[in-house]
Amino acid sequence: MAAVHNNKVTNMLIVGVGGQGTLLSSKIMGHVFMEDGYDVKVSEVHGMSQRGGSVVTYVRYGGKVWSSVIEKGEADLIVSFEQLEAARWLPWLKPGGVLITNTQCMDPMPVIMGTAAYPQGILPELEKLGVQVTAVDALSLAEEAGSAKATNVVLLGVTASRMGYDRDKWLEAVRAVVPPKTVAVNEKAFILGYEAVK
Repeated sequence: MAAVHNNKVTNMLIVGVGGQGTLLSSKIMGHVFMEDGYDVKVSEVHGMSQRGGSVVTYVRYGGKVWSSVIEKGEADLIVSFEQLEAARWLPWLKPGGVLITNTQCMDPMPVIMGTAAYPQGILPELEKLGVQVTAVDALSLAEEAGSAKATNVVLLGVTASRMGYDRDKWLEAVRAVVPPKTVAVNEKAFILGYEAVK
């Protein structure tokens, strides 16, 4: 999936659970695409994020973007911070779209409360459906970089690499957006993610 350099609008969903850094990720993406001269719209929609609820951020960029909303079947790319969220938001992926996901599993409230079991074999099931899945253990790479909190930036590295984007352009955006004291860890996390898909 090469970087799109025309007026076509590209639709991306970043999905996860509260506290995983989806909004920071969308800010970094928005920075990259604006620096490239695109019109960018970012919209955050979430449920009970403070309790680990589902969080989704829409990122749309192109020559002219009128709305920030992405309907079912319209996403060119979904970046999921957790397996169950990848399955939950799959209906938004367009045919031929790409799903990038962390292999991590985070128990939602019904599982924590013992009223449901976490589904097994999610990623193989998605692949059976013909979905282009790029799955990376982003948590382990983030820990290698120095902080589990950098999982989101690892996934940005995977995304930039999968889209065929220049690494340094995204690193500049990481440096510009993350808190100054976390720059070194986030740079390393991004690079580990970027190199994980080569």
